[in-house]
Amino acid sequence: MEDDDALLLAWGRGDRRAGAALIERYYDGIERFFLSKAGDRQSDLTQQTFLRCAEAAASYRGESSPRAFLFGIARNVLFEHIRGRARDGGRPPDFDTSSVVDLMPGAVTLLGQNAEQRQLILALQRLPLELQIIVELFYWEDFSVDELAACVKVPAGTIKSRLHRIRALLRESLEGL
Repeated sequence: MEDDDALLLAWGRGDRRAGAALIERYYDGIERFFLSKAGDRQSDLTQQTFLRCAEAAASYRGESSPRAFLFGIARNVLFEHIRGRARDGGRPPDFDTSSVVDLMPGAVTLLGQNAEQRQLILALQRLPLELQIIVELFYWEDFSVDELAACVKVPAGTIKSRLHRIRALLRESLEGL
């Protein structure tokens, strides 16, 4: 099995087989990324992410992992989607302070199988969007602190302090539910 770096570099040179392998490897994770944030637009945004990755693959220089590169693209696609929706309403979104619930109040949200899952998802959706992205990538996609730093373009120390802050915010939110 080829490693992600080799596949992404080959895709950047036009190797469609390498692109298909990367899509197969990461499709579920990218779709999961959008699930609690984009509701019924999840599939469209997943496809947009892979199209953008195909376009950007030639510019990949290996400064981060291919996974961080791909999820960074997914993050940008999500932010563009939200900004596009906000243009109709006027005020530009602030991803550091606004939650999915604030930014897309009409978005269809994932319903968990049981009450505990629903509470956790609601608590996640009430976090500022940037923090929701960090915690989901850390716990659901097993991102390392360094991968997260590359994905969201902040220092690793900032990621560590944000994870600490997120845990406290989730505890408070879950207690409130």
